[in-house]
Formats: sequence, C-alpha cells, structure tokens
Amino acid sequence: MRKLKIIEHMSLDGVIQIANGPNDSDFPYGDWTAPYRTPAGLEKVLAIYGETCDVLLGRRTYDLWSGFWPKAPPSPMADRLNAATKYVVTHRPESLAWGPFVGIGPDLVESVRDIKAKDGPNLILAGSSSLTSALIEHGLADEVILLVNPVLLGKGKRLLAEGTPPRALALESTHATPMGIVVNVYKAAGTLQNLR
Repeated sequence: MRKLKIIEHMSLDGVIQIANGPNDSDFPYGDWTAPYRTPAGLEKVLAIYGETCDVLLGRRTYDLWSGFWPKAPPSPMADRLNAATKYVVTHRPESLAWGPFVGIGPDLVESVRDIKAKDGPNLILAGSSSLTSALIEHGLADEVILLVNPVLLGKGKRLLAEGTPPRALALESTHATPMGIVVNVYKAAGTLQNLR
C-alpha cells in the first residue's frame, strides 16, 4: 500500500494561494515563494517527493502544470513530474494530454482508496487545495508536509476549507532552510482528542 503525502507551501498566516493563472487576478502577490527558494530547500523538497512518485491533481493544477513542466529544461523535479502518473480529478478526461495520466471520476474518496491500495510509488498532492480537505476528512492523507515561508499575506486561499473536521497530526520532523522556510512533516494521528 502506498502513502499519500500532501505538500503545500504556505505563509505564516496559512495562505497557500500563488497567483499563476487568469483566475488569480484578484490576488496581488504573484509567486511570493520565489525569493525564499535555495538549492538546499530544493534538495529537501526532492527528498520529500522521493526518487519516483505519482501525483494527484485537481483539474486546474493539472492544466497549470501541463503548461509548464513538459516544456521545462531537464531537472530532477521536471524529470520526476514528467515521468509520474498523473491522477487527475476531472469531468473531461478526454482533454488530458500530459501523461501518463489517469482520469478520476466523481468519487474522489473511493478512487484514492483504490489508488493507494495498489502497488506503486508514493502519491503526492501538491497544489490542488480543493482536494485537501476531503482527503484529510476521510483519513486518506498519511503525511502533511508544510513548507512555511516567513511572510504574512493577510488574504488568499487557505490550506483547508472552513468546516473541515478536526484531525490530529503528529510532528515527525522539522527543518529550516537558509532563507527561513520551515519544513514540517506531520503524520496522520487519527481524530482530535477533546481535552476539555
């Protein structure tokens, strides 16, 4: 059984949105993570992804990535993502072109359970925040990896939707990069214990 890892870049105030498409015109900060990237940080991210991986993507993230990664110069990250099987949550699988890919229909939860039950490399969800809450709610995320950048943005899309059921996570490791990104790796630890 393979693991599902959720990986998100976020600000100190929990914003994960990065303006990189036409639907982000009301978000003024562009790619606010870029100034904090370093070779050491990239090595950490590559280690999290693993030598090989598959990716789970919402349709919007798939469309953004398919416009970039196939044309990107060869690099360890480009090579991993281009070789990965892309499991894409979409109502239009016939329009997918960046492969290898598998279209996932309307039942996200059962589809992800089936994917996790099969042999293969770990499954990575990066971006695609519309899927995060459902995966956590149904106990499908084995790890949540947060790359916390030293910025406050004040507005933007957050990691989890309002109303996501409470869950407990256990800190597995933490690491700071030279530019101040703190990489926290959490393992799923079941339901939240009420301490009142």
